[in-house]
Amino acid sequence: WIDHRLMRNGFIQVMTHKDLVLYLFLVLAADRNGVSFYRKEKICETVSLDFNQFEIAKDRLINMKLIAFEGYSVLSPNGYYQVLPIENKAPDYSKQITEKLTDKLFRE
Repeated sequence: WIDHRLMRNGFIQVMTHKDLVLYLFLVLAADRNGVSFYRKEKICETVSLDFNQFEIAKDRLINMKLIAFEGYSVLSPNGYYQVLPIENKAPDYSKQITEKLTDKLFRE
């Protein structure tokens, strides 16, 4: 199942289509502990993402605390993914952007 808090906590509104498709894949591929071991290449092939799109979506999902990733080694692009319980609200990107712009304007 997909946790209803994905919608209720505002994640759907801030997720890109690429974020959503990767998240859906990881939910569907996960075992009962939320863990999946699919290779990056196989995930990209299955959900039609190129490697750059995949990395951006993966990083965004990690930053939103929706997934965790642990590489098999420091240099390996592959590892295991875990879908995390949704315990927080979605990040307010518009607020973050406004704060950064305001900070930059007042520094100059």
